[in-house]
Amino acid sequence: MAQDLEAVRRLRRQVETVLDRLRPGLLLDGGNVELAAVDEDGGVSLLFQGACVHCPAQLATLRFVIEPTLRREIPAIRDVVPVDPH
Repeated sequence: MAQDLEAVRRLRRQVETVLDRLRPGLLLDGGNVELAAVDEDGGVSLLFQGACVHCPAQLATLRFVIEPTLRREIPAIRDVVPVDPH
């Protein structure tokens, strides 16, 4: 159990590092993304913020920029999903 918790913490730090590199592009358009959760199976949940919340390109940004980058740089990532802000 303690190993699982440490693995999730490590994975969370890795995801944050990648998101920090992607974030400036989102901020330029008035948006942002927050890491909501990481699970032990490699699932990542993201909360879009600012202009990204209602942006019609939100799903494209997730599927064609954020998810592939996370999966390429962190092989343990299984899937990336958006979280409903409500």
